[in-house]
Amino acid sequence: MRRYLLLLGLISFFSCTNKEDSTPLPRIAIAGLAIESSTFSPARSTAQAFRVRTGEEIFSYYPFMEPDSANRKRAEWFPTLRGHAIPGGMVTREAYDSLVGVTLEMLKQNLPYDGLFFDIHGAMSVEGLDDPEGDFIIKVREVVGPETLISTSMDLHGNVSPRLAENSDLITCYRMAPHEDALESKKRAVDNLLERLESGKGKPKFKAWIPVPILLPGEKTSTRIDPGKSLYAKVDPETQKDGVIDAAIWIGYAWADEPRNHAVVMVTGDDEKQVKESAEYLAKRFWDVRNQFEFVAPVAYLDESLEMALKSEKKPFVISDMGDNPTAGGAGDVTWTLNEILKRPEFKSENGPELIYASIPGPELIENALKAGVGNPVQGKVGAMVDDRFAPPILLKGTVAAIKEGDKDADVEVVVKVGSVNVIVTKRRKPYHHEKDFTDLGLSPRKSDIVVVKIGYLVPELYDLRGDWVMALTPGGVDQDLERLGYKRINRPMFPLDKDMSEPDLSVRWIKSSGSK
Repeated sequence: MRRYLLLLGLISFFSCTNKEDSTPLPRIAIAGLAIESSTFSPARSTAQAFRVRTGEEIFSYYPFMEPDSANRKRAEWFPTLRGHAIPGGMVTREAYDSLVGVTLEMLKQNLPYDGLFFDIHGAMSVEGLDDPEGDFIIKVREVVGPETLISTSMDLHGNVSPRLAENSDLITCYRMAPHEDALESKKRAVDNLLERLESGKGKPKFKAWIPVPILLPGEKTSTRIDPGKSLYAKVDPETQKDGVIDAAIWIGYAWADEPRNHAVVMVTGDDEKQVKESAEYLAKRFWDVRNQFEFVAPVAYLDESLEMALKSEKKPFVISDMGDNPTAGGAGDVTWTLNEILKRPEFKSENGPELIYASIPGPELIENALKAGVGNPVQGKVGAMVDDRFAPPILLKGTVAAIKEGDKDADVEVVVKVGSVNVIVTKRRKPYHHEKDFTDLGLSPRKSDIVVVKIGYLVPELYDLRGDWVMALTPGGVDQDLERLGYKRINRPMFPLDKDMSEPDLSVRWIKSSGSK
């Protein structure tokens, strides 16, 4: 009995000791909205455009936050709302206010927080707001308070305004375009946040922000090739210096006409000298290579692109219909390119070169095709329901080659054969990035002569299947010929729009710590 009581006493002693010595896990919230939206497109993005995850569902987006992951066990997590949308036109004020409002209400439910992971893109445009992400983070700050450590993760095509920089304690962005390191970058933002909370170091002592007066499209700044490849290779070594937490280069978003739209370099850390040197070094290297940026593939206007494709022996010959790229913010329903293709005599016969066109929205034709069925003739209007500035809707007449229902983006997809052209018509706009997107419709892109896709630089799967490739300068809300866009509100001078501009001031602007006076 005495041994039993002694054992109970020891258990009680160690239990109390552990309770007294243990450090409570940090309380961390998760929130964010991500969309790339063009102010040059007449399209509008509503709340329905966003794939919204709330509460525990948010964890499914992050592989590094699985239930048994190290990160999941290092904190007490409070996921609120994370919304992500296919790029498009400006977000309606109603949609923005609604999504932000829900986020703020959810944040209020579990106050206080030690940290917050703020997962955004950085190129959201909203009706009546010049800096939505800056507005959003200020509203978040008003709820969580100045002491909460906020770690912001962004796309390198986002924009970093001074107020976004001020209210973000830690900030980082992708280092690859295409964004093959997206999840890696988000994990880095979370890791940095956890490390600063666990170590007790808290907010960085220094945040360096340098605006770089460069505005270039992503298709000229891919990290697959130089100078983008070499430039971004310089980022990680700077983060390895003692006293530096993270460093980042934002290309910025070229298809919005707002004062915040330009490149930015930011470095955060605790050593003033190292932070300053790293930021100014990266900004200077960026400016030094500004004239070396070229499109990642040959570029031509559409007629020349089609001539190249028809003469090429490399199949499939992929043509990027860049001006209406829905993954950059285009409406996705400009008919100009499809109209030009259908006028070409080479494609009038069924025995002509096989061309796949992906894609064009056309609810009217979809409805008629569902009634007609596969193998039967169909006609109906497609496209130009949102952006009719360059060409009107097309009355498409052909044969229904395939029907697929239930797609998460398109809802319904129909392949209409017109001569030797397979036109993919969708109920709702959809980007075509995966080979399966085509094969599910009975199409074989690898065996086709020409594949035309509403895209800019090719995503990995399309890049790998291409025989050859050209990027076509076509009209639309994300026209790659930036001089045709007619900027009125961006800061000037700006490279490459102002070719004779003088050397800019690339010295550090110190950003004060959030909550400081």
